[in-house]
Amino acid sequence: MDLKDKLISSFMAFENNVDVNHPVHDIRSEAIKTFEAKGFPTKKQEAWKYTSLNNLQKVDFSVFPKVENALEYKDVKKYFLHEIDTYKIVFIDGVYSSYLSETTHDGVDVCLMSSALTKPMYKQVIDVYFNKVASKDESLTTLNTAFSKEGAYIYIPKNKAPRKPIQILHLATGNEAALMLQPRNLIIAEENAELQVIERHQSLTGNEVFTNSVTEIFAAKDAIVDYYKVQNDVNTASLVDNTYISQKDNSVVRVHTFSFGGKLTRNNLNFYQNGERIDSTLKGITILGEKQHVDHHTLVHHAEPNCESHQDYKGVFGERSTGVFNGKIIVDKIAQKTNAFQQNNNVLISDKATVNSKPQLEIFADDVKCSHGCTIGQLDEEALFYLQSRGIPKKEAAALLMYAFANNVLESVRIPELKTRINKLIANKLGVRLGFEL
Repeated sequence: MDLKDKLISSFMAFENNVDVNHPVHDIRSEAIKTFEAKGFPTKKQEAWKYTSLNNLQKVDFSVFPKVENALEYKDVKKYFLHEIDTYKIVFIDGVYSSYLSETTHDGVDVCLMSSALTKPMYKQVIDVYFNKVASKDESLTTLNTAFSKEGAYIYIPKNKAPRKPIQILHLATGNEAALMLQPRNLIIAEENAELQVIERHQSLTGNEVFTNSVTEIFAAKDAIVDYYKVQNDVNTASLVDNTYISQKDNSVVRVHTFSFGGKLTRNNLNFYQNGERIDSTLKGITILGEKQHVDHHTLVHHAEPNCESHQDYKGVFGERSTGVFNGKIIVDKIAQKTNAFQQNNNVLISDKATVNSKPQLEIFADDVKCSHGCTIGQLDEEALFYLQSRGIPKKEAAALLMYAFANNVLESVRIPELKTRINKLIANKLGVRLGFEL
C-alpha cells in the first residue's frame, strides 16, 4: 500500500476520534475527496518541476503516534529561544505537551486547535476564519485539512498584544520508525492588534519524519504580525510548510524563513492583500550542504491600490545541495500605485550544487512600481583575496563574505535574541567563528 492509499484508508480511523457531526468535519470530508482525486503533486506540475516527493511516498509512515511521550525541558531547551520569556505551545509527536507549554487566556488566546475546533465558545471565530484563506484544491493543503485536529490557535482581540512573543515547537521523538505529522495553525490578529510568533519543527533522532503543515494568518485593519520560521532539522526530516495570509487595510505582516537543515523542505508562502495601504514582507536565508533540498514558492496577490510588498531571499549552497525559488507577484487591474519588489540572490560554493530560480510578475495595472531580479554566482574572488591579504585565513574570509551576503535579511529581525540565535546558527552552518560576540 502506497502512502496515498494508506492516508485515505486512515481517514476512516481518524473519524472515529472526532465529532463527525461537527460542521468542521464536513470541511474535512470534502478535503479528503479532493486529495483522493489529486494525490501527491508530481514533477509534471510546473509548480513542482524541481521538487520530487517520490521517495517520501515509498516510506511506511505511521499516521498516528502509538504512544504519548514525555520529554524533560533540559533535554530540549536548546531548541527553544530560551534567552527571553515567551508563551510556548509544544507538541511531541503531534500531541500537545502541557508540561513543556505555557499558554494563556489573559486578554488573548494562546491555546490549541483541538480546543478551538470542538468547544462551543470558539465556534463563532472558527466559522469566520477556519479554512477560509487556505487553498481548497492544492493537494497537500487539502490533505492537512482532512486530518486537521491539533496545532496552535492564537487569537488576539482588537487593540491587544500578548505580553511576550509566542513560540510554537513541534518535536518528533523518533519512537516511531517513520512518522508523518500534520499540524494545523490558526493565527488571528484583530484590528490594531500586534504579535510575534516563532515556529520550529525539530526531530530528536535520525528516524524519518515527514511534516505537512498548514498555517492560516489573518491580519485585520492596522494589525501587525511578525512570523519567524526556524528550519534547522536533521537530515532525515522533510517538511512541507503551507502558509496562507490574508491582510486588511493598513496591516503589516512580515515573514522571515531561515532554512539551514532538513532533507527536503518546501515552503509555500501565499499573501493575499484585501485592502489598501497594506505592507507585506517576505525574507529568507538558506544555507545548505550535503544533499539537502530547499524550495521556496511565494505568491503576493495585490488586489487593491496603494499597497507594498518586499521579497528578499538569499541562498548559499554547498556540496550537492539544491535550491529552488519561484516567486510570483500578481497585480490586479484595480491595484494602481502598487510598489512591489522581489529579489533572489544565490551563491554556489560547490561545483555540484544547483539552484533553479524563477521570479515572476503578472501586472494588469499601468500605474505601478514593480521590479524583480535573480542572481546565481560564486564568491567574489577579489573580495576574497583582499580579506586574505589582510591576514584572514581563506575559510574565515569566505565565511565573512557569506555572512555579509545574508546580513541585510537579518537586519529586519525585530527580536534581538532571535537575531543572535540566527547568527549562531549561521556560524555553526559555516563551520567557523565569525569574529563577533554571539
